[in-house]
Amino acid sequence: MSFGYDVLGFGSFPNRSQLVPLEATGGTITTSGAFTIHTFTSSGTFAVQSGTRDADYLVIAGGGGGFRDEDTKGGGGAGGYRNTVDGEYSGRNSAAESQLPIEPGNYTVTIGAGGANSPSSTGTATKGADTVFGSITSLGGGASGSGLGFDPIQNGGCGAGGRGDNSANIAGGSGTAGQGFDGGNSVAGTDQQGGGGGGAGGAGAVGSDSSNGIGGVGLSSSITGSAVTRAVGGNRHGDPAANTGGGGIGNGASGVVIVRYLT
Repeated sequence: MSFGYDVLGFGSFPNRSQLVPLEATGGTITTSGAFTIHTFTSSGTFAVQSGTRDADYLVIAGGGGGFRDEDTKGGGGAGGYRNTVDGEYSGRNSAAESQLPIEPGNYTVTIGAGGANSPSSTGTATKGADTVFGSITSLGGGASGSGLGFDPIQNGGCGAGGRGDNSANIAGGSGTAGQGFDGGNSVAGTDQQGGGGGGAGGAGAVGSDSSNGIGGVGLSSSITGSAVTRAVGGNRHGDPAANTGGGGIGNGASGVVIVRYLT
């Protein structure tokens, strides 16, 4: 990551735009080292009154809901994961994206809600909602359909795991390039075990006749100054925590937007 100059005051001559302090409001504002951080756990506006910066962002969509009828669980896919922090990954273990040039103006922040679970064979799980920061959109995680087969296993930022079925293997949903992995397939059998939902850092595992497929791993970011793992696929650790974008065995988790720039 380069801000056009050496933070300690040595090295290349600074860009004029980077010398103008950025004055901005929105979200919960904290600092870590040389950085100011805005964390949005609900929708709002990142409002820049003055100054310019190349900012880092972490934008995670809502996770998809799972199918949880008795033992036939299929995991929801995690929300799409887009990250610019140097040395870290964006979703599907892709290279970090380019920083976003920030100028005075208002940047809309929409936090995607987690999808709802399907609590019975007659219900239908729902997809996670997209999260948006200005021009950046992360796609909601796929949901694991319904037990009656009326609704397909969904694609998304991360794909949902295939729901359990006693007569057919059900394919998991597809993830999105740069955002997340595919969900795992289910395997037909008496116990109808579903596949794990895809995560930002790994695919969901295939279910078996004796156990549910474990959800795909998430990714860790230190954009706030501390390493936090988010966007884990459903069927891995039970219900995901709010604002992590995790896929659900039950309901998926809401997403988050974090913006970081040099103070």
